[in-house]
Amino acid sequence: MSTHAKRERLLLADLLDGAGPGAPTLCEGWNTRDLAAHLVVRERRPDAAAGVLVKPLAARLARVQEEFAAKPYEELLQLFRTGPPRMSPFALKQVDEAANSFEFYVHAEDVRRARPEWTPRELDPVFADTLWSRIERGARIFGRRSPVGLVLRRPDGRTAVAHRGVPVVTVTGEPGELALFLSGRQEAARVELEGDKEAMAAAREAKLGI
Repeated sequence: MSTHAKRERLLLADLLDGAGPGAPTLCEGWNTRDLAAHLVVRERRPDAAAGVLVKPLAARLARVQEEFAAKPYEELLQLFRTGPPRMSPFALKQVDEAANSFEFYVHAEDVRRARPEWTPRELDPVFADTLWSRIERGARIFGRRSPVGLVLRRPDGRTAVAHRGVPVVTVTGEPGELALFLSGRQEAARVELEGDKEAMAAAREAKLGI
């Protein structure tokens, strides 16, 4: 596994372990057990995980995820911590880096920021750039349902267009915060918005993400 994805996997596993199986997360309707089941199904049951994107398979995904959620919590965490099976696409280093560094960072913050008195993580510059690269590649997919034009901007001025349209809202923040905003965790992201007042409110309430 790649350095960033491996580190984020272990951090997320530790956070889930420390929080216990019934703790809240930022994922609407999911506690930590549900999130752990999602992570395991995503890597180990691609036949069901496709339901995230393919609506006819959504019921199958829900059923399989419920089955995994019924497993002992410690077993779920061990399955996640040890990584995907050898034949899984996620076992490939390139896929792991491209898909899991971003995914695991966001879910780690789902656990961290659901707790009171959380503080932002200080990301190293290389990892911040990794998240930014993922944002640049996927911004328009994540932002496709935005009701307003949406531009993401780093403090150094680099930008990525998430949605074309008017009025335009510019969201400024560090890559980790922009990753959360673009993934639908707008209220938990420490960012600054610029634009028309109503447009900014619409951007904060938009159903962003996959």
